[in-house]
Amino acid sequence: MLNDEQAVEIFKALSNQIRVNILQILKDPDHNFSTQAHVIREKGFDGGVCVSDIRSRVGLSQSTTSQYLSILLQSGLVEMKRIGQWTYYRRNEVTIKQFEKYIGQKI
Repeated sequence: MLNDEQAVEIFKALSNQIRVNILQILKDPDHNFSTQAHVIREKGFDGGVCVSDIRSRVGLSQSTTSQYLSILLQSGLVEMKRIGQWTYYRRNEVTIKQFEKYIGQKI
């Protein structure tokens, strides 16, 4: 279960519509993005999406997209993996489920 401090960090991350949109589009990467060739070769990171593809989808600069992804990573809502020169992100479903449970029990 999440503690109050972790939940506050998640609430902060979710206080921006674009970050919420990023989580929404990462929920179904097969539908929202093209095949991520490098992830297929790397076992254990299914559903990961390259930063440049996320940037294209949300229509922001590379630096702003990276900053938003960093905030989502720090809150635990996404996971990151570097594969070669590329950085991939996917939703952290464990944390999202824990946050759901936190809200149900504490709020």
